[in-house]
Amino acid sequence: MAEIPELLSAGLLLLLLFAGGWLSFKFRFPDVIVYLLLGIAVSGALSGSHLLHFAGEMGIVLLFFMLGIEFPIKQLIGLAKKVYMAGLLDILLSFGVTVAIAVAFQLDWFTSFLVGGVVYATSSSLTAKLLESSKRMVYPEAEFMLGLLIFEDLFSPILVAVLASLAVGSGLTFGTIGWTLFLVLLLIGGAIVIGVFLFRKLWLFVDRYASEDFFMLLVLGISLTYGGLALLLGLSEVLGAFLAGIMLAEVKRGEELHRITIRFRNVLLPLFFVYFGTTIEFGAGIPMIPLMALLFFWSILAKILTGYWGGQLYGLSEKAALRAGFSLTQRGEFSIIIAALAAGSLKTFSSVFILLSAITGVYLFQFAPQFSTWILGKRKRAKIVEESEGG
Repeated sequence: MAEIPELLSAGLLLLLLFAGGWLSFKFRFPDVIVYLLLGIAVSGALSGSHLLHFAGEMGIVLLFFMLGIEFPIKQLIGLAKKVYMAGLLDILLSFGVTVAIAVAFQLDWFTSFLVGGVVYATSSSLTAKLLESSKRMVYPEAEFMLGLLIFEDLFSPILVAVLASLAVGSGLTFGTIGWTLFLVLLLIGGAIVIGVFLFRKLWLFVDRYASEDFFMLLVLGISLTYGGLALLLGLSEVLGAFLAGIMLAEVKRGEELHRITIRFRNVLLPLFFVYFGTTIEFGAGIPMIPLMALLFFWSILAKILTGYWGGQLYGLSEKAALRAGFSLTQRGEFSIIIAALAAGSLKTFSSVFILLSAITGVYLFQFAPQFSTWILGKRKRAKIVEESEGG
């Protein structure tokens, strides 16, 4: 039988994505979950597809590039000063406590660190997509959530580098951590210098050519180049793409840049979620079910506590902070990257956990406003009853 041309495969996949998107719209079901399940369904045909991986990667790059456009350097520095306490709390609860739980289940230290890495990071792509599609970008907690995601995107490459060095047997050294941190700082420093000394002076150029068809090549080229540079340095492409957006944000023409980029992102981003689905392998069953159940519930609680306590440290109201906590529970791309370092049953364990977390997290995100209102209202009523009984 003749091999199916890639062009035909791509066309059929886009038609499937259209059908999935239409169904999710028709029945008000999260399109992200539809795309994940579609990826699982077609994983036999598309597993290991470099074309799908690359297209999905471009979608993620454009998503974070567009997020970066919203944060000029001055605003980002102010955000970092406000979010670092919540970021440290996130590391302690989502990574540190998870490692301790895995060790208590008699896993070795390397495996425990891998499990901690899988559980640690909220899915930046899922969360950003949900914030935008639910029109919650204008909510007071949106800036805090994006700041926390950025903190995770800065810490996660260091974590991945450390785990990768352990996986190949080179050991955990201060040199490994220090070198990775140096590269992160170098990438950030480069973005700041280019943004301030180059792009800040190009607003007249942008005004003159932004409406021309060829201008979008410059925008897409910058986002992909800086994302690719991050990969070349062994870091995360989403970090590089976000920094590329920050550079261009200095032009102060965010709306125009958003208009140029959004249609490309809308076509490519669903392909990332399909690719995500194709990487989930069920194999011969689900291993370590008791540990998975405990970590599943802890992973949700840890993010709720991080959002609730960290959000109030950031300056949010109690209600907004609780909304943020319920909106941060989904795991995704960094968890997949770390799970790829595992083998055998541990990879299956990680994949199932990520799928469950993604699906549950999307629903918790959708109902976060209702949950926070109900919990705080119930507590307030209990306090009133207690005071009346005391009186």
